[in-house]
Amino acid sequence: MSTKKKFELEYLLNTSPKVLENMLFTPSGLSEWFADDVNINDDIYTFIWDDEEEHARLLSKKNGEKIRWQKLEASDETYFQLGYEIDPMTKSVILKVTDFEDDKDMEESKALWESQISELKRIIGA
Repeated sequence: MSTKKKFELEYLLNTSPKVLENMLFTPSGLSEWFADDVNINDDIYTFIWDDEEEHARLLSKKNGEKIRWQKLEASDETYFQLGYEIDPMTKSVILKVTDFEDDKDMEESKALWESQISELKRIIGA
């Protein structure tokens, strides 16, 4: 049983769904804001930061909605997911991040996501 707890973060983005889809669902888009480089071999994504690599299996991908991965070293049911929805009233794009972390590392993990999403916003002009 995992000791990690699920957390979700939401961000209002001033962008089009088409622009955001490219940034979330393609290796080239992900390598612009999420990692230095992203490679795919079958359903295994390799995320590269500086000289470190993290490998994750693609669990599901639904264009126009979400993409979910599980880190290969994870021995539990944890995953990380990027998705979005359109607010029906305002037509705003809401990015949703779902991840899991231990209590002791929760704030650091959230701060890392904040940093990554700030970079995404900067790149897409949101």
